[in-house]
Amino acid sequence: MLPSDTYKDQVVLVTGGGTGLGKAMATRFSSLGASVVISSRKQEVISATAKEIEAISGRPVLAVPCDVASVEGVQSMLDSVESELGLPNVIVNNAAGNFIAPSERLSANAFSRIVSIVLNGTANVTLETARRLNAAERSAVFLAITTTYASTGSGYVLPSACAKSGVEALIKSLAAEWGPKYGHRFLGIAPGPIETEGAFSRLDPTGQFKKMMIQRSPSQRLGVPDELANLATFLCSPYASWMSGEIVNFDGGETVALGGEFNALQQVSDKEWDMLESIIRKGNKKAGK
Repeated sequence: MLPSDTYKDQVVLVTGGGTGLGKAMATRFSSLGASVVISSRKQEVISATAKEIEAISGRPVLAVPCDVASVEGVQSMLDSVESELGLPNVIVNNAAGNFIAPSERLSANAFSRIVSIVLNGTANVTLETARRLNAAERSAVFLAITTTYASTGSGYVLPSACAKSGVEALIKSLAAEWGPKYGHRFLGIAPGPIETEGAFSRLDPTGQFKKMMIQRSPSQRLGVPDELANLATFLCSPYASWMSGEIVNFDGGETVALGGEFNALQQVSDKEWDMLESIIRKGNKKAGK
């Protein structure tokens, strides 16, 4: 556990902070002493979430509506944050959009909308915040929530896969360029399946894939939002100050389990292994090995 005052006197901005992973991260940052700002398109959602977080942490939470796909919207949101609390010390780019569909059924508008929110939105928030921080000669930590398939690609979520891979390139590029120049750190968390109402209603509307996700994970369960919040608050803290330009897979081992050519052999029983070993030994004996 991090000390309860880890983020004392720090401002933390969480986009997509009204629900799901964003809400969990905002709650944890607030509980660790931060002045938290949550942003999302729907004022009523973030206002309700702000009250919930305040009841848990005992600290005020600022709720500012914003569509991160709009440059003007991001500028207006940051004007409000700067006026109320000052420039943020930590920026969590969590706002996203996703849905499942065969790629041949995608419309140009559907593809563009996801890229606008995920990639353009992350760039809009990052670039505009950094301009203000650089002018004030201040550094910050930028954390983006990506996905495991940003590095592998994935069918049926093409817009998200393209956009999230772009976000990971942004993280690595700016860590190299702006780390030495401005002192900023850039990090990413690539979660596997973590059950949240918003995401699962779009990605698993019937619930039929949940069991399959659990079965193929070495951890034999789905992730929990609070676990990701713990990781996020650590990565953005002084305790991880030497980390930058890194994407942390957080998936219960799912990616490595799916990637190993022979990992499916876990389905082989002990009796079958005995039989295979006998066959191999006989084969080696015939070959004179």
